[in-house]
Amino acid sequence: MIRWKGREIQREPVDEIPAMGIGHVPEGRRIFPRLTVEENLDIGAYLVTDRKVVAQRKLSVFDLFPRLGERRKQDGGTLSGGEQQMLAMGRALMQDPELLLLDEPTLGLAPILVETIFETITRLNAAGKTILLVEQNAWHALQIAHRAYVLQTGSIVKEGPAKELAGDPAVQEIYLGG
Repeated sequence: MIRWKGREIQREPVDEIPAMGIGHVPEGRRIFPRLTVEENLDIGAYLVTDRKVVAQRKLSVFDLFPRLGERRKQDGGTLSGGEQQMLAMGRALMQDPELLLLDEPTLGLAPILVETIFETITRLNAAGKTILLVEQNAWHALQIAHRAYVLQTGSIVKEGPAKELAGDPAVQEIYLGG
């Protein structure tokens, strides 16, 4: 069962989820490759009727990801993998969600971009954004998370404060190479 604010939502139509305050950044980015950076961001704000608010949110995304501002007129499909990940995150942020779901945001990215994505996640959380992060890079995830769940074949095998799990010998051996 999946509950959000006391309401079961697992059977809700997917197009209604953003209106509930939930943003999603899917694994594999799934940007619109033939649309520009700005057009991709506009799609993320499809529920926002005030154009001034949309413009402000774009500026916030460009502040968070300056590279996107530089490439605002460029087609999304011509961006690097890291830039596409930034665009996917920016698109989700255009709705100003209360909860941001991030599915493998660093998958396939160069180490320097992995650092950038984790720094951004930390900044968003420090600014008050609630984030649910699914990430195979367990070491990085445990460094920034407040609470963690360790999954094995789809089942939770350990849970608790992230710092405790990072110090757990079994978690270190199996998931952190320690």
